[in-house]
Amino acid sequence: MSESLLLIEDDAVLRKTLQLVLTQKGFEVEIANDGKSGLKKAYASSPDVVILDIMLPDMSGWEVCTRFREMSDVPIIMLTALGNSDDVVKGLDMGADDYLIKPVTAEELSARIRAVIRRVYGLNGNSGNNEPHQIYSYDRLAIDFFRREVTVDGRRIELTPIEYQLLSVLVRHQGRLLPHSFLLSQVWGSDYTQEIDYLRLYVSYLRRKIEKDPANPSLIHSEWGVGYRFG
Repeated sequence: MSESLLLIEDDAVLRKTLQLVLTQKGFEVEIANDGKSGLKKAYASSPDVVILDIMLPDMSGWEVCTRFREMSDVPIIMLTALGNSDDVVKGLDMGADDYLIKPVTAEELSARIRAVIRRVYGLNGNSGNNEPHQIYSYDRLAIDFFRREVTVDGRRIELTPIEYQLLSVLVRHQGRLLPHSFLLSQVWGSDYTQEIDYLRLYVSYLRRKIEKDPANPSLIHSEWGVGYRFG
């Protein structure tokens, strides 16, 4: 079955072009030309991925992203002309799973969509049921890999799929310094090995959830300019 996409884009030419090329790539594509109609269609159809412009006529993509995140964890790819690094961080911080700057080729957009689908739905799929029932513990942290449950001091911590995957890679290599490129490749995919801002942002998310004092971490350690080490 084809993955379903919701494209929220106010540029009529770009909207139709992307709908055409993404359909040719094997996706089912629904379109919306503003934020309000995009939200209505998202509520009604529950797409697999939302592709969201930021500069929309009725409300900003920032607001659409915030409202959508209140009701769903379906992956969001922001596709926008805003290319400032602060905008990229803002988009990821608001809950976007990826951030692409226009113009973008159909091949790159399609690859990014596939990567997000593998990353999010692959992590939530049934493949984890074949993993041995292993419980990992270190200091205040415990991970049940079979149930995909993380606890700190006995209290369950809710992690997003990306946060869980990042933590899993770190703890499976406990004590080893893992370069930025390795972590990005393992968690996001080989197309993301230069996206260090993504990694820094999600490490900060993890620290807020599992560290006793995120400003002085005792679990996830930074090696400036190189990577991260757990334990």
